[in-house]
Amino acid sequence: MIRAITIDLDETLWPVAPVIAKAEAALVAWMRANAPVVAERFPPPVMRALRDEIITQIEPHRQSDMGHVRRTAIAHALHAVGDDPAKAHEAYAVFDAARQEVELFADAIPALIALGARYPILALSNGTADIHRTGLGHHFVGAVSAAEIGISKPDARIFHAACERLGYVPAEVLHIGDDPLLDVEGALAAGMKAVWLNRSGAAWRGTGRPDRIANGLADIPKWLVGDT
Repeated sequence: MIRAITIDLDETLWPVAPVIAKAEAALVAWMRANAPVVAERFPPPVMRALRDEIITQIEPHRQSDMGHVRRTAIAHALHAVGDDPAKAHEAYAVFDAARQEVELFADAIPALIALGARYPILALSNGTADIHRTGLGHHFVGAVSAAEIGISKPDARIFHAACERLGYVPAEVLHIGDDPLLDVEGALAAGMKAVWLNRSGAAWRGTGRPDRIANGLADIPKWLVGDT
């Protein structure tokens, strides 16, 4: 029996690409005003490459904390042009504020309301979105992030941490997410049930099998109450 739900955020409740693009644009605008040489030498594609270098080569042990990684990339860029790396904190704050300005999929709020009427819902994400700053906090009993735990999906330990936070064993918790590996296979390996949110209609190619494949979030409350 399902007693609680964990749900992914990026690409499950909102499309993430436009959010990141807006956040990068806000960062570029700040750089042009406060560190123009960085803005010129480190446009978003170069900054992303620097971020990836930090993840893979410089601080791989911090790859679960994307906020730290992005802030470190900004500090490296500032240092590289002879500017003050301490500016990275203010610069990242600008990026992060824009990162919270999400535009939800149309089915997100109705699904959260329907699911929340029957189950406690916990946000479970590798990303840096904050459920309270996005205005969604009242739909959740809490959140577990990769940055907080120091472990990213699909590692079973972050799923187990979410179950512990909810107060249920993994077999009693359903995870909902869009990524076949990070969400579905991770949850199944942790002993949880899993719904693959497959908005594109792609074929399932993962190992194992999700308990449900949903074309949209509206399908999930109906399935849970036995309407489909």
